[in-house]
Amino acid sequence: MIIEVKNEDETKTLGFSIGMALKGGEVIEMLGDVGTGKTTLVKGIAVGLGIDEYIQSPSFTINRVYVGRDDIKLSHYDFYRLDDAGIMADELGEEVSDPKVVTVIEWAGVVEGVLPTDRLSILITSPSETARKFEITSGGETSRKLEGKINQ
Repeated sequence: MIIEVKNEDETKTLGFSIGMALKGGEVIEMLGDVGTGKTTLVKGIAVGLGIDEYIQSPSFTINRVYVGRDDIKLSHYDFYRLDDAGIMADELGEEVSDPKVVTVIEWAGVVEGVLPTDRLSILITSPSETARKFEITSGGETSRKLEGKINQ
């Protein structure tokens, strides 16, 4: 599925649509260059999960956790600064198997071997300064169901 948006507000709206469809246990991998809107998309996902905290990029802390509706946790990882995930890979392995956690990973290449095949992968590109293109693919039954519920 390919979704194109014109600005940051539409990116957050797309994220909101994804967040509303989440039930817990999903894994979302986000790929894209610096500044393409990965964290902006997560901000929308958080609102869709009923999280009213300010969402910050975990570039320096590596992980931030927020609690949303129905006690679903949003665990937001950013491995941009890591060449080797080391112990973080062990933590991530536990997170992705928890049915009450939605795991969102930016720069997931360093932990590719830990991620389940059944994950939603979102490749974000910037056709212009404000527009974004989201190429969304699913790797299994759970992520296919999630993809089918995303409103364009």
